[in-house]
Amino acid sequence: MLSARERHFVERRRIGHLATADRSAVPHVVPVCFGLWEDRLYITIDRKPKRERGRPLKRLSNIADNPRVAIAFDRYDEDWQRLAWVMLHGSAEILTAGAEHDRAQSLLRSRYPQLDAMQIEELPVIAIHIERVASWGDLGP
Repeated sequence: MLSARERHFVERRRIGHLATADRSAVPHVVPVCFGLWEDRLYITIDRKPKRERGRPLKRLSNIADNPRVAIAFDRYDEDWQRLAWVMLHGSAEILTAGAEHDRAQSLLRSRYPQLDAMQIEELPVIAIHIERVASWGDLGP
């Protein structure tokens, strides 16, 4: 689904911007760390210092209500000929356990060493099945 150039561009980004919407279509956009594997993109939930006890994160409650999501990866440069972005659209699910959950956590730990210090094994992972890709600009290095 992703071209080689789009995949390479996404893999070089450190964050993406995840867009979800609640059942009333109210949008919610947050920066996220991610891992890409074949036609799936994974986002782990880490320990949030500001998280209110007992209340799920907005991105998780939105996905439970409306699994349609988008995630954008961009590069800004003062030389506007180097501007670029890739946007992935798909359907998200929340993984709480199992082989795919564990593989995703391992992938994310390998990509972000900061996660090694966190107890994330039992935390959910957002899995996005990529269904459509859009891109624009200079996707080269």
